[in-house]
Amino acid sequence: MRALVAQTRAEILMTARRGESLLVTLGIPVIVLIFLGVVDIVPTDRAEPLDFLVPSVMALAIMSAAMVNLAISTGFERQYGVLKRLGTTPLGRPRLLMAKVVTILIVEVVQLAVLTLVGLALGWRPSGSLGVTLAAVLLGTAAFGGLGLLMAGTLRAEATLAAANGLYVVLLLLGGIAVPVASLPAGLGAVASVLPSAALSNVLVSALGGTGGDPRWWVILSVWAAGSLVAAARWFRWD
Repeated sequence: MRALVAQTRAEILMTARRGESLLVTLGIPVIVLIFLGVVDIVPTDRAEPLDFLVPSVMALAIMSAAMVNLAISTGFERQYGVLKRLGTTPLGRPRLLMAKVVTILIVEVVQLAVLTLVGLALGWRPSGSLGVTLAAVLLGTAAFGGLGLLMAGTLRAEATLAAANGLYVVLLLLGGIAVPVASLPAGLGAVASVLPSAALSNVLVSALGGTGGDPRWWVILSVWAAGSLVAAARWFRWD
């Protein structure tokens, strides 16, 4: 347990010291929320655009922590041989991965708390279920965390950096986060409707809005979570 706590503390400190990580995990989501919340240009059929915008930006924050931050940091640790060396210490590989998972969850707690406060300041009033919201967050974390580990464990660090940031931008613009899937052109909408970002955004919108939502989004997100974790476990290389 001491080894796990020590490694988790180290992971948190390293995350806090990386300026680029703070920008992606916290800075960009907050800027996106404030800008779109103030300008009010999001095309949504909801009476209150913030009911879509705030949960969608929360999905963006989860994606940044569980996929981008995890992929890049783990990719460079793998290339520098850190993962291999730590895996052979008494800490072991399972506890090393657990420390990374706990770190992601702690980062997400901070992200969601900050975004909630910003959303409330903009006039957002959530009315959903905390339990359903937590389930959506955990499922989304699994889906994007699996993708992050898959990239970090199969690509060179530089390629992981490019792939993670590129995918982040694509999912932000075309993945049902900045713009609802229903508002996208037919072709893009069809693609966005099967992406994990759109699924997470929609389940969070329904969870925090107190509506039942479409069950297919939960199915899509669950498939991505299971598939990405299985793929990461199958192809991840420690060196």
